[in-house]
Parts: sequence; structure tokens; C-alpha cells
Amino acid sequence: MKSTLNGIELAVFSSRLDAVCEEMGGILQRSAFSPNIKDRLDFSCAVFDYKGKLSAQAAHIPVHLGSMAFAMEGIVATVEWQSGDMLVVNDPFKGGTHLPDVTLVAPVFVDSQLYGFVANRAHHASIGSDSPGSMPVSSHIDQEGVLIEPRLLVKQGQFDDSVLVLLEDLGRGDFIAQVSANRSGVLRLGQLILDFGADRFDLALEQLNAYGAQLARKYLQQIPDGCYRFTDVMDDDGLGNFNLPIAVCVNIEADKVSVDFAGTSEQVEGNINCPLPVTAAAVYYVFRCLLPDYTPACAGVFDCIELRVPQGCMLNAVYPAAVAAGNVETSSRIVDVILGALAEALPDLIPAASQGTMNNVAMGVKGGWEYYETIGGGMGAGSSYGGLDATQTHMTNTLNTPIESLEMHFPLRIICYQVRRGSGGSGINCGGSGLVREFEFLEDADVTLITERRLHQPWGLAGGSAGQPGRNTLNGEQVAGKVQLKICRGDRLKIESPGGGGWGN
Repeated sequence: MKSTLNGIELAVFSSRLDAVCEEMGGILQRSAFSPNIKDRLDFSCAVFDYKGKLSAQAAHIPVHLGSMAFAMEGIVATVEWQSGDMLVVNDPFKGGTHLPDVTLVAPVFVDSQLYGFVANRAHHASIGSDSPGSMPVSSHIDQEGVLIEPRLLVKQGQFDDSVLVLLEDLGRGDFIAQVSANRSGVLRLGQLILDFGADRFDLALEQLNAYGAQLARKYLQQIPDGCYRFTDVMDDDGLGNFNLPIAVCVNIEADKVSVDFAGTSEQVEGNINCPLPVTAAAVYYVFRCLLPDYTPACAGVFDCIELRVPQGCMLNAVYPAAVAAGNVETSSRIVDVILGALAEALPDLIPAASQGTMNNVAMGVKGGWEYYETIGGGMGAGSSYGGLDATQTHMTNTLNTPIESLEMHFPLRIICYQVRRGSGGSGINCGGSGLVREFEFLEDADVTLITERRLHQPWGLAGGSAGQPGRNTLNGEQVAGKVQLKICRGDRLKIESPGGGGWGN
């Protein structure tokens, strides 16, 4: 007969699940080759139950983790799993986000019984695009790199050579690091199942989800019932379409939430379109931020949230839409509009807009070196605090690339890296300041910039002023927010990231 876990036992169980994810992340970071993974920490790890429902995650990248939580059930249902298998996928229309984010999924068997899955997702700067850094100003998914539909990379412990050859062309070392991380996760989760016993492990997961759902409903009940609306815009799609609206109605009814994006722009020619899992990730992130820190990262937390996203709109794009920037830029704006809507209901809790962009910089020489990074900016202020300066905000949780690492790996020199003082909005509490990062190129290269909040400022709240918009310049001349550039040796590229909005008049 199953026995219920008490509160202490459930907390220990939850912590051990989290530890599986943390150890996977540590192994992936230490065994990877690229600065993207080992320095910037652009990866995420999670544990799922045997149906693909989220059980635990490390505190890694919100856009990775929320999208995996939304899409994993569909991914794992397509395979007849065997012990030792490992699936690889980056297809944005079959559970991925954008092509550089490659996901590996491994089943966990104990005594021939499937009990769950471990997964990790990591960003690869070279994924086969003609544009170095694999973040082009694109109009079709085929221009963004190699699309990997869900397939087995490892079958019963043996690599599939046909898939491995494909991945070797993209940089084998980081993929092997991802495999190693998953193998560690399989061992650790398997041991946890043995320690608890199969029936007690299943019961513990059931209780954990019930507890997560209870917490979510308790805190959501503190939001006054009503329909809260907000609209913001994307600057442009890089291909001549400007001021593209994202509209939301957040409907709160008792302990249930409906998030409706009717009125949002249709999918566009440029690559700021989102696959549905990315939109879900942004929604989940905002509501998770309203819950206490001790809330478990499990599927039950999100059971009370319903999404309504018209198919074919910019936030639920259909193949073959270009989506490279949806994962990084549009996801940031989705957070802005949901926070903007909730500010009416929770005026003392919701902060002003943060920088609202990841300031993507991709560069290199095709067939030679390739590099990609995101750049921090200002955080929005709240009723009881000022915004942080020079930080990654909301949907990204990466670090910067240390100057020493960047200059050691690539023909680049950093001329300036400093806080952009005064770029945060004023108010009773001021918004955080952005960053200034200036590159000098030591050889010719191709560069792609995909940035937002260059035309529209991050808004303030309660009478606080907006943060300063970002600015991109090449040799002192301003360039567009989304642009591909031919760079000559000696050229200097400067990125000035936006500040956060201020709070209070």
C-alpha cells in the first residue's frame, strides 16, 4: 500500500530532483568546448515524468525550460523508447525554439520499466546557416541552418552514424558534452527511483504536482478578477515591416488564468515569429515570477493557465516561417505585454519594462570562426526597488562572455565595456542602466545584429519615465536594429543597450 510523504520527505524528494538537473548542467558546462556553453552558460537541463510532464528543472534559461515544459509530451510520444536511447531535435515546429537551440532527450528505465526522461538544451553558434553565428536576418526557416526533426542520435547505447555525421559538421564536441550530461542524469534519476522504490517515486511525483498546483492557485487568487489588456509593439522584422503589435488580454477568474493574444500581428516575413512553445515559455515565466521561491518547478504549477494564440499569428507561426529572433526578441516583448496587463491588477507588485531585448550579436567567417553572444541591459524598477544595471533580464539568464575568453578564441578586441550611465528611466525608483560594448575587428568578418527597443523605449510605470532606447553604431555611424554587415579589419562596432523603465512620478 502506498504511504503519503510528509512535508519534509517531499521537500527532500524535490531537492534531489533539482540536484539531478544541477549536476547535468555542471557536467555540460565543464565538458563543452564553445564559449557559448562553458562561459555564457547558454544551456538548460530538466527532468520529466514518463509522459513528458515537467518534474524538475535547474535555474537555467527561462525560454528553454518553459518551451520544453510545454512541448515535451508531444516529443516523447513519437518514439518507441528503449533503454540507452537518446533523441535529438531542434525543429521549432516540433517542440524546439529556434535552430541554434538543440535538445537531447534520454529515457530512464528501471527494471525494464520507463519512469521518466532527462533532457538538456544548448545553444550552438554554428548550426549550418550561411550567416556566421547562425542568426541571420532571414525570411524562411531554411535560411537559418540545419533543421533536425526528432530522431534517435543514440539507439540502445550506440550512436547512429548517419545522425552523428550530420552533427559532426556542426561541431561534434558540444553534442558529445550534451550526451554526457544526459547519461549522468539517467544514472542519477535511476538511483533516485531505486532509493525511493518505484511506487513511492510515482506517489512522490503525484504529490509534488498537487502541491505545485495548490501553491499556484493560492497565489493567483490574490489577483483581482477581471480582464486586463495591454498592447506593445516590436520595432520591426528586419525586412521593412515596422511597429508590429502584440496584444494580450489576461483574464483572471478565481484561481484560473486565460491568456488571449487575439489582435496580435499575423506572422511576418522576417524572423521575429515565435513557435507556440516559445510563447508558452514567456507566459509561464511571468506567472512563475508571482509565486514564492520555494514553488517546485513541476507541471502542476501551470495547470491553471490556459493559452489562446491564433494559429498563423506572430506568436503561433506555422512552417516555413522564419523564427530565429522569435526565441530571443519576441519572447522578451511577450513578457512586457503580460506584465503591462497585470500592472493594472497588481500596481505595487509589477515592475516597469526592462530592456526588452537580448541585443544579439553574431559574427565570424564562414568556414572559419563563428561567435554569438547576447548583451545585458537595464532592468525595470518596481515600487520598492530600483532596476539593476547591466544585467540579463527575463527570458535569458546567461552570463556575458569574459573579455579574456573572447579575445583568446576570436580575432577581436574589446575597446569598451562599461555601464551606460543615465540610460535608465527616472522616477521615485530609477530604471537600471544599460551597457556599452565596443568590438574592434582584427580581420574581415560578417556580422549580424538582431536587436530591439531601438525605436520604442522600455516603458515606465506609475508616472516613471521610459528607459533610453538602444543604439548600434559602426565606426560612429548609426546602423539599423536588425542588419547584416560586412566588416573590414580595424572597424569598430558599438552596441549601447537600452535602460529599464522607471517607477513612480
